[in-house]
Amino acid sequence: MNQQNDIMSQLAPRLKDARKSKGLSLDQVAKLSGVSRSMLSQIERGESSPTVATLWNLTRALQVDFAGLLDSSAGSESPIAEVMRSDRTPTIDSQGDGCRIRILSPPDQAGRHEVYDIAFKKGGALISDPHRPGCREHLTVLDGAVCAESDGVPVDLAAGDTARYAADRSHAIRAKTGAARVLLIVENS
Repeated sequence: MNQQNDIMSQLAPRLKDARKSKGLSLDQVAKLSGVSRSMLSQIERGESSPTVATLWNLTRALQVDFAGLLDSSAGSESPIAEVMRSDRTPTIDSQGDGCRIRILSPPDQAGRHEVYDIAFKKGGALISDPHRPGCREHLTVLDGAVCAESDGVPVDLAAGDTARYAADRSHAIRAKTGAARVLLIVENS
């Protein structure tokens, strides 16, 4: 009996999620399945247990797996592959002047697709030599303001601004007027 209650408590949200993922209203599912709108609403709220025939009609209308909806272990695995807690995220304090770099990308992406969270103190700067040919950077200002420079051409950026530029030449990011925080994506072709 306990397993049956567990299955029924999971069935309601699974049916509702399936309907919403298809972008269907209760009325649309009612028309597709032949199950009344009021019965469908009661089932989704967990107020009514559908018969096997009703459940079969709903799964066919929603194009979802009948057995998967009833499987009590379905959805027990987390879709999140990896979590890196803030206090375990690698940081670099020795590169640049007055900035702290947090490495957000996985180690196996180094040299291909790198993601950094960089916090600058007022006057802080990250000045970089050219990277490999074809390399580009995508810089988004999260807080404060910075000046981004590529090949000697500067551009001022405020919070919310994004700049994309060639990083296969000398380039820099500077926080001239105050503290700032940026998200930097380095893309090597």
